Amino acid sequence: MLKYTKEHEWLKLEGDVATVGITAYAADQLGDLVFVELPEVGSTFTKDADAATVESVKAASDVYCPLDGEILEVNQAIVDDPSLVNSDPLGSGWFFKLKLKTLSDADDLLDEAAYKELTA
Repeated sequence: MLKYTKEHEWLKLEGDVATVGITAYAADQLGDLVFVELPEVGSTFTKDADAATVESVKAASDVYCPLDGEILEVNQAIVDDPSLVNSDPLGSGWFFKLKLKTLSDADDLLDEAAYKELTA
């Protein structure tokens, strides 16, 4: 199940673990990414905390943690090749896997229809 934030992150929920990335809309707005900094595995974040940083030819931007949780895994491939975020934002361009503190908090996020309306 995919959920979205108003800050243009997506979450793919599998049990109490969410794979998190930025949406195609966000990747398009940023332009070609040249740098990605990811959080450390084992670090914990609260909802809306700065969890990662991306830099493009246009600007630098923070990627926010969409819900409270602990970082289980990061995607080293996008550090090595930031263009993966632009070419496949919902696939190989994911940022990190987050073990959710409270799964029901995901109910407050946007579904695909609401996110499409937000970016229309």
